[in-house]
Amino acid sequence: MTDRFHRIRDRYLSGEIPWDHPEPPPEIIALSRELPPGRAIDLGCGPGRACIWLARAGWQVDGIDFIPEAIEMAKERVAAAGVADRVRLFVADATNLAFLSGPYDLAIDVGCGHGFSEPELNAYLDEVHRLLRPDGLFALFAHLRPSEQPAPEALKTSIEQSMLMQALRQRFTVEQFVPGETVVMGNRGPSAWIYLRRV
Repeated sequence: MTDRFHRIRDRYLSGEIPWDHPEPPPEIIALSRELPPGRAIDLGCGPGRACIWLARAGWQVDGIDFIPEAIEMAKERVAAAGVADRVRLFVADATNLAFLSGPYDLAIDVGCGHGFSEPELNAYLDEVHRLLRPDGLFALFAHLRPSEQPAPEALKTSIEQSMLMQALRQRFTVEQFVPGETVVMGNRGPSAWIYLRRV
């Protein structure tokens, strides 16, 4: 298993999960209100907050995460929220989703793909492209870094921006790039929401 797997799993085992909030990011909430309900996939779903929110808005949602404890937590929360009939959850590597078939109307990634190496990123984006229907929306949030430099200490997971954008443009049309700044445990780093269409 990778260092990334152990680092993230340790967060779940310790209960110190900085990304565990009651609601998904406002960008996901906005999409749930703007788009007609359909079929969605949450890549790196964690404890399931976006899955639950989308299911309550009428979506059928598949959530995947490579951390078993995250999926167990998500299953408990999905059941408690009363949306188990609209959410399926899987322990899986996002670079290999052969067990899933599309088409999905919406794919969301709130901090999954930015942890990949370049080969992993390409395999991952090939899977997202395969699963998303033509003209489907891919909403991706990532911690970014401008060049091959290490991420800030608290933002251990980030991806080189030009590499990410090149890989995205090979498979999708970039509709919107919304730069921002993320604060994790008092440390700041550049980030962005990127909205893409599958062509």
